This record gives sequence, structure tokens and C-alpha cells, in this order.
Amino acid sequence: MKKSKSFWGYCLLALVIYAVVQLLISMQLLDLYYQNMLITMCINIMLAVSLHIVIGITGQFSIGHAGFLAVGAYLSAVATMKLGLPFPIAILIGAVVAALAGLLVGIPTLRLKGDYLAIATLGFAEIIRIVFLNVDYVGGAAGMVVNHMSTWTYAFIGVVITILVISNFTNSRHGRGCIAIREDEIAADAMGINTTYYKVIAFAIGSFFAGLAGAIYAHNFYIIQPTTFGFLKSFDILIYVVLGGLGSLSGSVLAAILLTVVSTYLANFPETRMIIYSLVLILVMLYRPTGLMGTKEITDLFKIGKKGGSKA
Repeated sequence: MKKSKSFWGYCLLALVIYAVVQLLISMQLLDLYYQNMLITMCINIMLAVSLHIVIGITGQFSIGHAGFLAVGAYLSAVATMKLGLPFPIAILIGAVVAALAGLLVGIPTLRLKGDYLAIATLGFAEIIRIVFLNVDYVGGAAGMVVNHMSTWTYAFIGVVITILVISNFTNSRHGRGCIAIREDEIAADAMGINTTYYKVIAFAIGSFFAGLAGAIYAHNFYIIQPTTFGFLKSFDILIYVVLGGLGSLSGSVLAAILLTVVSTYLANFPETRMIIYSLVLILVMLYRPTGLMGTKEITDLFKIGKKGGSKA
């Protein structure tokens, strides 16, 4: 892992954010409602960043991310509720099995491109959902009851690990290979870059962190059902990435935070919730057609005026 001043700066910022929120919780200034919103926000950030590495960095149009979320959720729930394993071990099991599922799906399907890849990944997500729907061991259509074990601390640590790993991967030689594939796959292949290898690696990393988010999700809502992981969930995750700006990690984080807050507060207005939610999306895309951050990162905003500091 690259140990630079900016790396330690981000770690210090993360510690400050965690300490402030934890202090507010201990002083009972944040009740269970806001704690649940924070955990949901962390889950959505992990999902957005994990899909960002597939779509924003590698340029592969995948719309089956809910399938990996489901694998992480169900496998971690089985680990705790059926096998009696500790929650941290269950999180690891959910994430690793989701990564293996990503490899299993990625190796044959990532030779496809564009719409064909999108359809293949969507089909995979539906297969996963149907499998859980018909397995009585995990509750079938009625769902599976899961004890509440997710806390703000688990969720925040998950977000920090997700962002640090994917940010460092993006800035590594492997990340630059993925970006080259996104810009022009034929040219990257002609330059000797193993395009299939890098696409599968990015897909597996994204699946791993989607599984991690699924484990925390399952143990936060007491019950998980196959209907929760349908194609609409995949589109929700896709919206985070597109709204934040394709290729911008901080944009994906900001979009996940914004839409989580909007969706949470609109829960009190079920009749008009989706109308207002859709209007928010339309207004943002009208005034920011490339997304909230475009292809820039939030750190680029502080480089304006410096020599060679701003990107085109």
C-alpha cells in the first residue's frame, strides 16, 4: 500500500469522522434512527465504490451487482445463524464467496462487451435470486431471520477498507491497465495488456466488496428476502455510480450519501416518494450531465490555481 502524505491524511480524516460520530452516539445525540441511516449510508457507499471499479475504472457495463450483494448477505447469514460463527468471520466468508462468484461469472462473460455483458450480468443476478428463492434451508420466499449484529463501527471500517483498497488499486500499475481498457480496449490489447485478466480482477474485487456490503446489510435489517435483491436493486447501485460521475470514486461516494439521505427522508411520504426522488435525479442530470464530479476527484477541487493542478 502506498504510504504517502495524502494516504496518512485520509487515514487521519477517517479517524476524525469516526471519533466525532462515535462521540455523538455516546452522548445520545444520534438516536437509533440516525444510526441506522449512517449504517445504510455506509452500505450504499461500499456498493457504489465496488461497482465504480467495474464500470468507472474498467469500463465494463455490469448491471448484476445485486447478485453479489445477495451472495454476501445469505452466506454471512448462514455462517452466523446456522453455523454459529462469529460475525467478523461471517463477513469474511460472505465477501470471499462473493469474490469467487465474481470470478465464476467474470471469466466466461467478460469476453462479452457492452449490452451483451450487461444482459449476462443481469441474468446472473436473477439466477442467484431464483436459487435463494427455492432453497428452503435459507427460508425460501419467506426469507431468513438474521440477528442484528451490524454496528456503526463495522460499517465504517468496511467503508474505509473499501475506499483504501480500490483507491490504491486504481493508482497502481493494475489500475492503469484497467483505465487503458476503459479508454480503448483494442488499443490496450494491441499494447500487450491482458484485457481479460484485468477485467476479471476488477470484477472479482468489486464482487468482494459487494459481498462485504451484503454481510453488513443482512445483519442490519433482521430479515433478508430474495425479492430485496432483484434487478431494481442493481439499478439503484448503478444510479450511484452514474450520478456521481463515471470514473470518479469521490463522486460515487457523494452520490451514495446524497441519495441515501434523500431516500431516507422521503420514506415519510410514500405517495410522492418516487416522484420526488426521480425529480432529484432529473435535476442533477440536467445541470450536471456528466455526474456530480464528472471524471474529477474531490481532491482536484483543491488544486485549482496550482501549476498543472487541475485536470481538463
